[in-house]
Amino acid sequence: MQLNLTYSPPDFSLSNLHNSPPAKLLPAPADGIAPEGFHATSNFPEYIRLAQGDWALAPESRMDAVLVVKGTTVEVIEARRLHRGDLVVVGRTEDGEEGILVHEKCFVAPKTENVDKFSFRSRGTRETPFSRSYDDLYRIMEHDRHHGHIVWVLGPAVAFDKDSRQAMQGLIQAGFCHALMAGNALATHDLEAAVFGTGLGQNIYSQELQPMGHYNHLDILNTVRRVGSIKAALKELQITNGIIHACETCNTPYVLAGSIRDDGPLPEIIGDVYTAQDRMRDHARKATTVIAMATQLHSIAFGNMTPSYRIMEDGTVRPVFFYIVDMSEFSADKLANRGSAQAQAILTNVQDFIVNLWNNLKNL
Repeated sequence: MQLNLTYSPPDFSLSNLHNSPPAKLLPAPADGIAPEGFHATSNFPEYIRLAQGDWALAPESRMDAVLVVKGTTVEVIEARRLHRGDLVVVGRTEDGEEGILVHEKCFVAPKTENVDKFSFRSRGTRETPFSRSYDDLYRIMEHDRHHGHIVWVLGPAVAFDKDSRQAMQGLIQAGFCHALMAGNALATHDLEAAVFGTGLGQNIYSQELQPMGHYNHLDILNTVRRVGSIKAALKELQITNGIIHACETCNTPYVLAGSIRDDGPLPEIIGDVYTAQDRMRDHARKATTVIAMATQLHSIAFGNMTPSYRIMEDGTVRPVFFYIVDMSEFSADKLANRGSAQAQAILTNVQDFIVNLWNNLKNL
């Protein structure tokens, strides 16, 4: 993935687009119900031809939503949010025949000398060297720290290692994280590490199991629930380090979405999945760079919420960079197969990845 990708808009002078009819609109028959034949969005840029003849680019397009036209504006919303009478775009073609254009080949990279039709190693695997990916990411992070919205989607593995936990703390404190998405486990084990130096009872540096260590995270959960909040627990337990501590002290928002297997859970866990989805989507709509690490379900969920592009305040269109970091190709493939085609995999141990990243960003 390259920094100098240029947005190439459609050529609306082409006959098939010039002669395209306005998109057909039908009212939603009831709250939360789309009309028959509704158009379902992708995370690619999508243009709708309005009654006035203009083509309007849908903002923040994302997977499996619907398009609502209000005058000369187009909104992308979830079908469950429809109100009776909302004018919804209908049509199942995507090349302009029905006033709907899905513009998938929108970002153009500089041409390379290699024009061979066949080549080896054209797909990223565990054998792929990721030096270029890291270098690109360093530059993206440096830019988006001040000019974007960097969202991290974290699994608990980040808190199970002393160095990776410190690296993530450093990234938050240095402004390389504008929002954090996680679940009960990441927050609980980060607090466990702060108090006991363990993750699920295992020392986060030596990896030695501690006597009765399997109680540690349960004691943390019990204490946080007793005092009523994570913020109160940080004071009660005199916690001065870690991922959650950094978020609290730096006023970095974090969204903790619950799951069926949660123990406790922490008071801040959002138990209603649709409320959690709404909170996560608030940041997906603003994201310019996403880094999802070692959490398959959260990664797929956030990937489905995240557009492949952002319309900036000056009207320019830029890509949203999405990195999936995991030891397994399966997670990256699963994400791509769920519609997040722009996701780039870096296949490595997440602890090694985040320490590498921090070591190259901490002096910027």
